[in-house]
Amino acid sequence: MSPQNLVELAGVAVRRGATPILRDVDVVIRSGDLVRLLGPNGSGKTTLLRLIATLTSPSAGTGTVLGAPLGSATVGAVRPGIGLVGHQTGLRAGLTLGENLRFVAGLAGLPNQAAETALQRVGLHGARHRRVEHCSNGMLRRADLARLTLGEPTLILLDEAHVGLDTDAVALVADLASGVVARGGAAVVATHDASTVDNATRTLMLIDGSVRERS
Repeated sequence: MSPQNLVELAGVAVRRGATPILRDVDVVIRSGDLVRLLGPNGSGKTTLLRLIATLTSPSAGTGTVLGAPLGSATVGAVRPGIGLVGHQTGLRAGLTLGENLRFVAGLAGLPNQAAETALQRVGLHGARHRRVEHCSNGMLRRADLARLTLGEPTLILLDEAHVGLDTDAVALVADLASGVVARGGAAVVATHDASTVDNATRTLMLIDGSVRERS
C-alpha cells in the first residue's frame, strides 16, 4: 500500500501585515516520513510548523492536514491527531507536573495512570508533585514531551525540541519521533543544527521563507 499523504501544501504563503514569512511553499508529508526541517533562526520554521498544526491560516495557496483544508472550520476535528512542541510549553503554571499530565490525560479519555506512565517515561515521575514554576527549563521540556505521548498523535511537530535538553532527553526526542513513524504517522523536527535528527528520512531546507528538499 502506498503511503498516505498527511500534509499537502501547494503554493502556500503566510504574511504578517506587509511582511512575507513563507513564500510559495509546496510540501507533501507522507505516513512514515521523519522530516528534518533545517533553517537558520528567523527563516520561518516556527511559522511553517504552526501552519501544519492548523494554528495559522495561509495568506495564499491551499493545503490540507490530515484531510482537513487549512483555514476551514474542519481543522478543529483533526487537531487531536496533531502534537506540537514549541518554544513555549503547553503546561499550566500553578499546577504540578502530575496535575498537568492528568489534565491532558483526562481530555484524551485516559486514566490517571497514563499520566504517571508518561512522566516515568521521560524520567520525571519523582518530580510529579513539583509545580511548573519551580521546574527547570529542561524539566519543562521533558514534561512537554510526556504530554505528547498521551494522545498518540498521528503527526508530531517538534520546534527546536533539542534545545536545553541533556543527552538522555535528546534520545527521548528521537524515540518519540521514531515511535510515531513506526505506527504509520509522521514527524517533522525543526532545527538550525544539521547534526541533529541523523535518522531523518527526508530533509527540507527553509531559507527566507522558501522550502526546498535536500537530496
